[in-house]
Amino acid sequence: MSSSLSEKIKQGGQQEPARTLLISAYKGSGANDKDLCREHLDELELLAKTFGLNVVDKLSFLIRRHDAAIYITQGKLEECVALAKEHAIELVVFDDEITPAQQRNLEAAFGLSVIDRTELILGVFAQRAQTKEARLQIELAQVKYQAPRLKRLWTHLSRQHGSGGSSGAGGSYTKGEGEKQIEIDRRILKRQLDQLQKEIDAVSDNRVTQRSSRQRAEIPIFAFIGYTNVGKSTLLNALTGAGAFVEDKLFATLDTTTRKFTLPNNQEILLIDTVGFIRKLPHLLVAAFKGTLEEAIQADILLHVVDVSHPMAEEQARTTFEVLKELDAEEKPIITVLNKSDACTDPERVKRLKVRFPDAVEISALNRQGLDQLLAQMIEELSRQRRSVKLRIPQAEYGAVSEAMRSGHVKAQEYVDNDVVLDVELPAALAEKMKRYLWEP
Repeated sequence: MSSSLSEKIKQGGQQEPARTLLISAYKGSGANDKDLCREHLDELELLAKTFGLNVVDKLSFLIRRHDAAIYITQGKLEECVALAKEHAIELVVFDDEITPAQQRNLEAAFGLSVIDRTELILGVFAQRAQTKEARLQIELAQVKYQAPRLKRLWTHLSRQHGSGGSSGAGGSYTKGEGEKQIEIDRRILKRQLDQLQKEIDAVSDNRVTQRSSRQRAEIPIFAFIGYTNVGKSTLLNALTGAGAFVEDKLFATLDTTTRKFTLPNNQEILLIDTVGFIRKLPHLLVAAFKGTLEEAIQADILLHVVDVSHPMAEEQARTTFEVLKELDAEEKPIITVLNKSDACTDPERVKRLKVRFPDAVEISALNRQGLDQLLAQMIEELSRQRRSVKLRIPQAEYGAVSEAMRSGHVKAQEYVDNDVVLDVELPAALAEKMKRYLWEP
């Protein structure tokens, strides 16, 4: 069976963090293409360090075309192999996704384990997941990732028992023990996939039940979304004192955290912290985490948090909207929150983001700056999603009064005879439910 990234490194005899070489190639010849490639490599380095690797060197270079067999050109591959030997490299990571065949050929050339960005992200996710659902989703994604790479795991059997063809990485395979082992492994993987999906469905059903109960309570839901490491959990803590885990690493939060919060106008809401997005988020993970990310999809309003101090803030914002589009959630009401504004050294970047997001709010979650303005914006956006009505409810049906006060914003309250009269903003669904109490004096 295929191993996780951590197991592969341990199997290679590594006691200390693996000495790692990062490689990225770009095709455009402009200065911006080169700078963008280097920025992406910096992010890959942060991913590698989050996983616990020792990044020894990073290479970025221009290529005219990608080679179908080895991804980069033969000349660049020879340079990379020489550098890897010079620095006693133990693991090579490519910033882009490479095919199983390219992975086999590159490993043969380097004589080392070669992985891509997708496998590294899967490794980081596997390390940091806490809840049962997150662990199951990641295991499912890992099994799906491993499936097309089965062939490479059994080359030793092919060499021992095959005949009539080339052996080794990238060679052809003939019938024999190796082929039988692959078939056995595929059946094991199929059983794993089926079992994992059953367990995920069971956990998912429970989460859907919880979400349905929240929706029945008509409590408005705000979900924090945004690139990884932009400060979503810090903002949740600043608003609620939730004690959500905060760390200056990518994907510090993988598990959904929900907290109740009362806005300054006494409106109760729920705040949900979700997993961060990332450039080139593997489709395996988008699919695997779609259930978890449905918490964001089902929210009434999204709080899009942007780290405005980051030099790639604009690209990170674009990435967030690309993922939202994949989840069919880009049309949701969104409040953009420009976090870490106190640490931003480029005022032009702030101006550009404000042109794109005219109603954006500048804050510093860490220093609790700008939170009043954010809360005011949340109240204003919430009022746009609601209907202003006058209700006259008999005191004998005070449960309806309590529901309106809990889920709506009461602007005025008085008593007429034995009835309670409320001037209130309600969620559209609740306003429809209470239409029998509508009153026009």
